[in-house]
Amino acid sequence: MFKAITSFILLLMTTTVYAQATDKLVVDLDGLKKPSWSEQELKNAELITDFVQHLMNDHDFEYVLKYYNDSAYVQHNRNLPDKVTGLVGFLQEFVEEYPDYTYDVKHIFVDGDYVIFHSHATLNKEDRGNDQKGMNIIDTWRIEDGRIVEHWDSIQALDFSMRVYSLISGGDIQNENGVF
Repeated sequence: MFKAITSFILLLMTTTVYAQATDKLVVDLDGLKKPSWSEQELKNAELITDFVQHLMNDHDFEYVLKYYNDSAYVQHNRNLPDKVTGLVGFLQEFVEEYPDYTYDVKHIFVDGDYVIFHSHATLNKEDRGNDQKGMNIIDTWRIEDGRIVEHWDSIQALDFSMRVYSLISGGDIQNENGVF
């Protein structure tokens, strides 16, 4: 009995250390995909999942620039610079201040060439999973010929510090694309 308990404790400790060492949030496309999606809609969801995983969770900006730096990317969030290079530049600075920033995708919706993620973004590890902290975000991307060509979002700050951050950063218009 003692041997079984010791083995269980060692397994638990190993699993915990592994989880802390790999403390990476991963978009669960398999768990969120819908059986009603067409083959093309699934490909579109896979494209956006890859983009979001590398950009928002892995912070692998070189990868994003290598595979998604397309001048056709129109940014409709007026507070972000246009194009993928503008988005990457913004996020590079952002994660310097908030290195634990993550984007936890809760729902994925696909309608033809439009992919929508409903997500919970947090700045700090200890806030992950706490729906009273961070931001509630709905992102919409439009895909054309296998390329991400447009992005819209709607962001709701969930706690006081995020509301203050939104007020401070929300007034600088960074592109001329309009919100619609």
